[in-house]
Amino acid sequence: MTTAGFAAAPVFEQLETGLEIGRREIAVTRADLVRYAGASGDFNPIHWNNDFAVGVELPGVIAHGMFTMGAAVQLVVDWAGDPGAVVDYQTRFTKPVPVSDTTGTDEPGAVLEIVGTIGALDADARTARVDLAVTCAGQRVLTKAQAVVRLA
Repeated sequence: MTTAGFAAAPVFEQLETGLEIGRREIAVTRADLVRYAGASGDFNPIHWNNDFAVGVELPGVIAHGMFTMGAAVQLVVDWAGDPGAVVDYQTRFTKPVPVSDTTGTDEPGAVLEIVGTIGALDADARTARVDLAVTCAGQRVLTKAQAVVRLA
C-alpha cells in the first residue's frame, strides 16, 4: 500500500520518538472558509464578514477552529494511509487564523504550516502518538495537537 507523499504505510518497528513524519503548507482563502461553512453549517459571521469580525475585536475574518484542526490532522491521515488508523486526536486552540481577502488574486489569505513528529510509542498497543506543530505567520495556532495512530 502506498500513501500520497510516502513510500508505504508506516511500520511500527521502524519508528522512533522524535522522527519527523512530514510537513506541509496549506494555503487558505476566504472561498475555502465559505465552502467549509456550507459543509459544517457554521455560518458565524466572524468567518466571512470582516466588519463584523473587527467589530467583535478580532483581527478580521478568521478560519473556523475545526477547519484548522481538520487541515492539520490530514498530514497524519496521509502518513498512516488509513483514516481509521487515527484513534484519537485532540488539541487546544491558542490563536485565531486571520484570513485576508485576496479575492481575484492567486494569493492565499493565510498559510498553515504543519510539522508532524513522533512524540511517543506504545509497543503493547502498537500505537504512535504524533505531535503536530501548527503555525500561521510564525504564530502557533494550535498547541498540544496530538493524534494517536494504531499501526498494524
